Amino acid sequence: MPIILGLESSCDETAAAIVRSDRTILAHALAGQDDHHRAFGGVVPEIAARAHCELMMPLVETALADAGLALTDIDAIAATAGPGLIGGVMVGLVTAKALAMAADKPLIAVNHLEGHALSPRLIDADLQFPYLLLLVSGGHCQLLRVRGVGQYDRLATTIDDAVGEAFDKTAKILSLGFPGGPAVEKAAAMGNAAAVPLPRPLLGAKEPHFSFAGLKSAVLRAFATGDYAPEDIAASFQAAVTDCLADRLEYSLSRMDHKPAALVVAGGVAANMAIRAMIEKIAARHAMRFVAPPLWLCTDNGAMIAWAGAERFAAGLTDPLDVAARPRWPLDPAAQPARGAGVKA
Repeated sequence: MPIILGLESSCDETAAAIVRSDRTILAHALAGQDDHHRAFGGVVPEIAARAHCELMMPLVETALADAGLALTDIDAIAATAGPGLIGGVMVGLVTAKALAMAADKPLIAVNHLEGHALSPRLIDADLQFPYLLLLVSGGHCQLLRVRGVGQYDRLATTIDDAVGEAFDKTAKILSLGFPGGPAVEKAAAMGNAAAVPLPRPLLGAKEPHFSFAGLKSAVLRAFATGDYAPEDIAASFQAAVTDCLADRLEYSLSRMDHKPAALVVAGGVAANMAIRAMIEKIAARHAMRFVAPPLWLCTDNGAMIAWAGAERFAAGLTDPLDVAARPRWPLDPAAQPARGAGVKA
């Protein structure tokens, strides 16, 4: 059974993991950078890249030691090649290239989004293609039909901000701390979700896409009034996000003649329990199986990159050593641009 080493460095998590093709995670080493970025209230790309440089090789050595393996025991080396903060992406990809060259092993350049998209199959052997995926993270909010490895149909995307970005900015506005997503969820648990009148962008719209920029601005205006407790704003914001995601998901499902058997959620925001519970209820209403990775596999990690590498390796997909790092890399390059969406879509 092929053994894949996976490296992840697209944002502010440095990770190395070793996964066998039978879904056994042999090692998983991860180092966060929260302390590096907390003073700034968000990720600083140059600081992140320098931290990746310091952390990546020690994590690779830790992963190999934990698995009881030498580099020569690895069958292929996978690394995130984009999308992401380009400095960090380059650190991981260059490290993978050096290891692949030194050990004469195949290199697999993994789309970070494909890592998230395939991660549920790492922990659920019964999840078969095709399935419907809601991919929600700090940089993306997309609904995708996953037909197979490297085969994605984008059904919807955000026309402005990603949902994870809205969580992070809300946390910053409310001074809740960093990282923003968990901070907002914790504060929301102590607040009144009906206390603050916040908009639900595109609710009921006759198009499939998402929008969160207006909601983020409404949070800022509500906070500026001084009339609401931060916990109530957080709870009202989380409720608004959940309503928007539910409405857009229901709209897309209503337009499908043939629904996939499974509804899957992945990405960092999939760790939010209110959002997971909402998607699980929608799946039940449509007689679809609900699948979500465990919380640790939702956020950026090396295991999902190693597993995506294993899936690509099994399909005979490897890459030359001169493959380039990409700050942007859509899963469905043929998808039509969303109304008003920029190049990130």
